[in-house]
Amino acid sequence: MSEIVKARLHVYPNGGAAARALARHVADAIRVKPDLVLGLPTGRTPVGFYHELSALAERGYFEFRGVTTFNLDEFLGIPPSHPSSYRRFMETHLFSRVGLPASQTNFLAGDVTDPEAECERYERAIARAGGIDVQILGIGTNGHIGFNEPGPILQARTHRVTMRPETRRSNAALFDGNLGAVPREALSMGMATILQARSIVLLATGQTKASCVARLLSGGITTELPASFLQLHSAVDIVVDAAAASAIPGAVSEH
Repeated sequence: MSEIVKARLHVYPNGGAAARALARHVADAIRVKPDLVLGLPTGRTPVGFYHELSALAERGYFEFRGVTTFNLDEFLGIPPSHPSSYRRFMETHLFSRVGLPASQTNFLAGDVTDPEAECERYERAIARAGGIDVQILGIGTNGHIGFNEPGPILQARTHRVTMRPETRRSNAALFDGNLGAVPREALSMGMATILQARSIVLLATGQTKASCVARLLSGGITTELPASFLQLHSAVDIVVDAAAASAIPGAVSEH
């Protein structure tokens, strides 16, 4: 049986401070290993982190050019050029700012005719890269990571998923607030794929994430809270602002 290891909690006074701390952490990892393989999320939460990381690169603190990236997920049924695709999101908020060659950025293709084959291709690509060194995660208001939604079972490897209504609502802003335009399916790394990263950092900000963060740190491991499986990993850091830490008994900002 896998040993349950307590994740390291880092509380910051606000989202901006949390984003800056995470950016410095990732930049330092890249300085140590310039060819780092980095797993990346999308959504509102990491935008500040991406801008802070870009600023560090622009100031010459580190160089991004040797990094290889793998994004966690992508909507199914839209092409990479779609303005709401996660590929476009990453280009806007990070890649165009740091000059990372497209050949070093990896995405699941949402417009494929054979999603299952695409998932298998992505697993092979991660393996060829030597695995993910640092995986950055967000957390949904229902406890999902990537698009691994709560349910009776979780898929181990990259897979096709039907998104829960609350997850689609959370993504409506990418589609100009039009919930009907949000795809109902997506492709996502699976839980085992995520847990095989050598180290994991979860970033959570805001009061809406407080309950899930508290359950992640102190509850049992359950498929109804996919993020709880991070307890099985030996190197997990949880970076939160004071609002996201508000449901954790005794949690105070240490920074």
